Amino acid sequence: MLSDIQIAQQTPCLPITEIAKKLNIDADDLELYGKYKAKLPLSLNKKYADRENGKLILVTAINPTPAGEGKTTITVGLGQAMNKIGKNACIALREPSMGPVFGVKGGAAGGGYSQVIPMEDINLHFTGDMHAITAANNLLCAIIDNHMQQGNDLRIDQRRILFKRCLDMNDRALRNVIVGLGGKVNGVPREDGFMITVASEIMAILCLATDIDDLKTRLGNILVAWTLDNTPVYAKDLNAVGAMAALLKDAIKPNLVQTLENTPAIMHGGPFANIAHGCNSVTATKLALKLADYCITEAGFGADLGAEKFLDIKCRYAGLKPECVVVVATIRALKYNGGVARADLQNENVEALKAGIVNLKTHIENMRKYNVPVVVAINKFHTDTDAEIAYIKEFCEEMQVPVSLAEVFAKGGEGGMDLAEKVCAVIDEGKADFAPLYDEKLSIKEKLNTIAKEIYRADGVIFTAAAEKAIKDIESLGQDKLPVCVAKTQYSLSDDPTKLGKPENFVMTVREVKLSAGAGFIVCLTGDIMTMPGLPKVPAAYKIDVDSDGKIDGLF
Repeated sequence: MLSDIQIAQQTPCLPITEIAKKLNIDADDLELYGKYKAKLPLSLNKKYADRENGKLILVTAINPTPAGEGKTTITVGLGQAMNKIGKNACIALREPSMGPVFGVKGGAAGGGYSQVIPMEDINLHFTGDMHAITAANNLLCAIIDNHMQQGNDLRIDQRRILFKRCLDMNDRALRNVIVGLGGKVNGVPREDGFMITVASEIMAILCLATDIDDLKTRLGNILVAWTLDNTPVYAKDLNAVGAMAALLKDAIKPNLVQTLENTPAIMHGGPFANIAHGCNSVTATKLALKLADYCITEAGFGADLGAEKFLDIKCRYAGLKPECVVVVATIRALKYNGGVARADLQNENVEALKAGIVNLKTHIENMRKYNVPVVVAINKFHTDTDAEIAYIKEFCEEMQVPVSLAEVFAKGGEGGMDLAEKVCAVIDEGKADFAPLYDEKLSIKEKLNTIAKEIYRADGVIFTAAAEKAIKDIESLGQDKLPVCVAKTQYSLSDDPTKLGKPENFVMTVREVKLSAGAGFIVCLTGDIMTMPGLPKVPAAYKIDVDSDGKIDGLF
């Protein structure tokens, strides 16, 4: 079979103006980035404000494993399948980050015959959104350091500067650095560090801002430091907001591209605050809902991370009400959860499947707690056997959840038509009555305990001394009524990545609590979560190349 990039390169793109027509967008309303990409101006929100919203479908998954799940592939395939069965559908996806592209993933735009294109552009610089976010972030850092160099009128405590620099590349060497060395002329020496761009609060703000004015308000509310007098310093106190917003004025506009089958796809924003959200922006989702009858979107990694945050944070702020949740799994990944080594996953093993399916069961139960019906999508591999498929179907029947064997990787939209039919049937039943899991007015600890017990199935939560102090600081600012955003390993329902299936008899440890006042949530870090990943022993970058004609190879 052809590689992902070969498939993408052999499939002709339609001019993006033709894709826009499918959504009833005039060419004059597009801001073109070449022939096959365009920015959608925020004025479209007003233009289509009176149009009834389409139906929102969320695609999420079991906890990731080395065996793979294929959330984005299913998302793209489902969107293509929707159009094949005569529905007017639009996909809303996050933008890939170059750190993972050159690190472990080699790309993040779907796979096989269910991809978004132009594949190279999307996985690399795209329309420059990531660069704009990086620039705005680091401008604020430069202003902080300059303020201290020029007399420090605000009396910023250099030991309590919270806001870090960022870079859109995996680079562990930048996690902890010293800036300002080399004498007085080079600034005030202090400890600093870099996050990957998609983990920055600026990314979170871009994902949640509804317009330029909202963007500026959120930027101004970024808590950057504490003073020597123990008072907070915000970005607005440093006169940084206007210039930061200017850098982001185009980045806040969603991007229009297409799938291999020319289904419209709006891509914008990315995983924010290192919470494995994997979700696109509020502006992208809301616009897709106005432009199509069905919007298929994605929440990354396991449903315990991505979907929980989509439902408890994004939906809460944006007023979104999903009609259906699609939980993606592979038989391979479920066998891995059942204890099978990666090298042996191609062999039939129904007993291991029975042991590992508890992970899928837990995610189904969790999604139902939001009063939204669930459909299971099994992303089919050629090694799946009839006995294994039969067991999956039997299990889902017992749970009274529709299940579809999706072949969108190999067959594109045609391989997802059964899934599309089942999703539409569930939506037509009209049983969705979405509600968040917790009341944001609860205390920070109460909100955390609710998520830990209801979603992760932990016995409770313990807090380090540093986390306890941070909670008190947040309470003193009156910001404790914000939603909480748990940074946790995606590989397990627990905070220990080695525990597969459904871990039991554990407590979750919160080691650090951070206020993202601009974004509008509280980040709670558990386990060894890194906001700046490193490169693996064999980075994906080793396989990426470009020939003398400028043709790129090695993305996948």
